[in-house]
Amino acid sequence: MADHNSLITIKLNEQHNCLESLNILLNDELTSIASRRGEGLKEIAQQKMSFLTTLSNLDKELNKLIANNDEQTTEITDLIKLIRSKLEQCQKQNEVNAHAAHQAQLSVKQLKDILIGAPSSMTYDQAGSVINTDNNLVRNLKA
Repeated sequence: MADHNSLITIKLNEQHNCLESLNILLNDELTSIASRRGEGLKEIAQQKMSFLTTLSNLDKELNKLIANNDEQTTEITDLIKLIRSKLEQCQKQNEVNAHAAHQAQLSVKQLKDILIGAPSSMTYDQAGSVINTDNNLVRNLKA
């Protein structure tokens, strides 16, 4: 039984390490999104998929091991709690990243609409308030 518990502990530690690496990657992703450096995002997405596949495989293995385990040690219980906490942290960071990417996409769309003279473009007045214009900005450009 001790061997079974040690195998579970090893797999849980692998899962925790994978989540730690994923968390670092998610922070790097947010930095890339915020700095509008898109060249690294494709590689980050591939690495995320790799981590998620590894986590899924480890989770399947652990489910089988834990189902066949008669008694869990406190070390295993504590590791499971730590992993759940780290997973929740990664999920929240991923949601923040998705929101940041969406906001960046909206900013680019608004800029494009202003530059191509969309029917109604949003701009800002001197006080910083949002105003809608009727393309006078683009139509009167002589560049």
